[in-house]
Amino acid sequence: MNGNTVTRHYHNFLQVAQSYYQLTKPRIIPLLLITTAASMSIASGGKLDPVLLLVTLAGGTFAAASAQTFNCIYDRDIDYEMERTRHRPLPSGRVQPAHALIFAIALACISFTLLAVFVNLLSALLAMSGILFYVGVYTHLLKRHTSLNIVIGGAAGAVPALVGWAAVTGTLSWTAWLLFAIVFLWTPPHFWALALMISEDYAKVGVPMLPVVADSLTAARQIWAYTLVLIPATFLLIDPLQVMGAIYTCTAFVLGAIFIKKAWALLQAPEEKQLARSLFLYSILYMMLLCAAMVVDSFPITHQLTELIVRFVSG
Repeated sequence: MNGNTVTRHYHNFLQVAQSYYQLTKPRIIPLLLITTAASMSIASGGKLDPVLLLVTLAGGTFAAASAQTFNCIYDRDIDYEMERTRHRPLPSGRVQPAHALIFAIALACISFTLLAVFVNLLSALLAMSGILFYVGVYTHLLKRHTSLNIVIGGAAGAVPALVGWAAVTGTLSWTAWLLFAIVFLWTPPHFWALALMISEDYAKVGVPMLPVVADSLTAARQIWAYTLVLIPATFLLIDPLQVMGAIYTCTAFVLGAIFIKKAWALLQAPEEKQLARSLFLYSILYMMLLCAAMVVDSFPITHQLTELIVRFVSG
């Protein structure tokens, strides 16, 4: 075998690996992991075992990758019809559906094994429930049949918060369910903003996203309504649950105010795709920074510093 043959096989291997990697929709996964890490940090009081964190995030990564791969298999027909998704591995023919199915099942098995063996059974079962809900309920039952697809389907994206809490405590508490609810309420404004941007694509393939079955104004009103519920919900971590402090409070207030401002601007001009794009991109930043504030505020040293500052200011 000469050098050119070796190089060709190497490049072919890289292309195949890249195709399977693309099946997992890797850009979506980091946000899921951030909510997991935030939940784990709060549950541990900022004293998180780094090995537990890494194993849980690895298990969560495999679970999310499995769910996205199953989604790609199921949606390969409409992915072929839409210009922005036509070049994905399955509609382009770079990966065969049977091979993708084996890949998705393998990812799910790895996730369950990692979590069940090295974390606990509850976290493993929750991760599997997230896959089943995303594929069975959202992708199969909801996505192509009702405009409530994102509202109900958002529960799948909120499961990682429960996985993180269960990984640390082995149980689920009111705080865990509130974290779940925050992600659940955040999902419609986030995804409907995207749907406003690409409503023509969804209409073309008959996916009944809200801006398609109703209109842009109705979608903007729903985004506004969910935003007005989401922002107060984030403050329940402060009172009555009392698991967050000053750093989180300030961050949640500023981030929430910006979110409300952007949702209001979209409500005034729902046809402006640039405003929808701005809200969509900000919603990602919002969740990332909110979770980062949760992590920072959960550290014991943060509370100590806050107490010192309060004592200094009060004289």
